[in-house]
Amino acid sequence: MDRARILALADRVLRLEAESIVELCGRLDDRFVRAVELIHRCAGRVIVTGMGKSGIVGRKIAATLASTGTPAHFLHPAEGVHGDLGMLARGDVVLALSNSGETDEVLAVLPGIKRLGIPLVLLTGTAHSTLARQADVVLDVAVREEACPMNLAPTSSTTAALAMGDALAMALLDLRGLRPEDYAALHPRGSLGWKALFKVRDLMHTGAAVPVVTEGATMKQAMEEMSAKRMGMTAVVDAAGRLVGIITDGDLRRQQLARGSLLDHRAEECMTPRPLCIGSDELAATALSVMEGRAVTHLLITGDGARLEGVVRLQDVLRAKFV
Repeated sequence: MDRARILALADRVLRLEAESIVELCGRLDDRFVRAVELIHRCAGRVIVTGMGKSGIVGRKIAATLASTGTPAHFLHPAEGVHGDLGMLARGDVVLALSNSGETDEVLAVLPGIKRLGIPLVLLTGTAHSTLARQADVVLDVAVREEACPMNLAPTSSTTAALAMGDALAMALLDLRGLRPEDYAALHPRGSLGWKALFKVRDLMHTGAAVPVVTEGATMKQAMEEMSAKRMGMTAVVDAAGRLVGIITDGDLRRQQLARGSLLDHRAEECMTPRPLCIGSDELAATALSVMEGRAVTHLLITGDGARLEGVVRLQDVLRAKFV
């Protein structure tokens, strides 16, 4: 095996495919806007179709559209002419992929599309092809060269088509105003759903479960509260219930070494002021990021007027993420 040759070939492939995407930027114009408008106004579903490698890319585009709020299905064109055209209905939009624009199987389903008056958006590398002449919108995804050393296997062209499909999907996502919780509803399992769905309020401890003392409490009382609630910390509040500090097991060790016996000291003397806080409406993923980034195991939850509302622990977040 020639290591240098292998790496050079891989480098060439990646560069050519990256260039094929960058070149699409200069072709974004009113045709792209028109395609987005057609799909956005679609009363039915987006039916994506393509043959061979274009079909595989089409399946991914359909899946991306569906997962970001645009109902979409994939139609295999060869199956379409054997009954699957029945999935087409007035009000749909067809998104077809054909690099040559002359794919026989896609041309074969064209009469059915036209008979129902369904708009056709075409992603093609041949802007003057038969399919392009029949399309309502043509998006040019032509590439200068396939990454294949023989310039034959669909490589740069499929990458370009896939990227253009993603661009359509993201523009539609923005138009539909998809929120993180909407996205989570479409991805209820796995880390995607977890990151977008769980909020701090779903995991935090509240009420009597929260260890808390007033700033005038003795450290003996603070230790008793920490022991009773078994969280390795206690919040410190003022007379109005506003959060003013936190005392952790680590604080106890450090203060003991620095001051000696702490039992007669007041909480306000030993606490860490201005502790890390987060709102209950923040995503649990945000809380996890803060705790990991600052190397802490607890975040205090505050509401209006800095009033203490609860506490969320690292272990609660991790348990909710992986169970």
